[in-house]
Amino acid sequence: MASERCGWVTADPLYLDYHDKEWGAPTTAARELFEMLCLEGQQAGLSWITVLKKRENYRRAFHNFDPQRVAAMTEQDVETLLQDSGIIRHRGKIEAIIANARAYLAMEAAGEDFSAFIWGFVGGEPQLNGWQALSQVPAKTELSDALSKALKKRGFKFIGSTICYAFMQACGLVNDHLTGCICYPKQK
Repeated sequence: MASERCGWVTADPLYLDYHDKEWGAPTTAARELFEMLCLEGQQAGLSWITVLKKRENYRRAFHNFDPQRVAAMTEQDVETLLQDSGIIRHRGKIEAIIANARAYLAMEAAGEDFSAFIWGFVGGEPQLNGWQALSQVPAKTELSDALSKALKKRGFKFIGSTICYAFMQACGLVNDHLTGCICYPKQK
């Protein structure tokens, strides 16, 4: 079983690379966390591979997720993005990215470090789970419920508990690689 991967990943080279090099790897850079939170919100109702295949288009459309530049986007920018076939053309999801940039900047202006805030939900350390089967992996947890509630309180959008748990998995706050996966950290 040592040469297997998590059951959700397909043979798509982009997906394999994402699984092997990004998913579950601890991410602490605030801007990378912001980008992933925004991208996870785009996934709502869709598969992650759909968003992953459009990630470079999102980076182009949203100024490489520079919160200052995204927060300055206008209704005209939204209208333009609704015509961009390179991203998911959903008004609420596009507006959520802009709202999230503004919420991020408000946290920063209040002296609240985004990375420290996010990582505070797991005590600053990745939580290693020991799931053996996909059926054991939860869609959300009490921690993702708390993160979602705290983000909503700060003005973030499209960040329900399920999206927050997917974000926590993607950014390595929780490591949900299955124990038989080649990416599961081996215990010493």
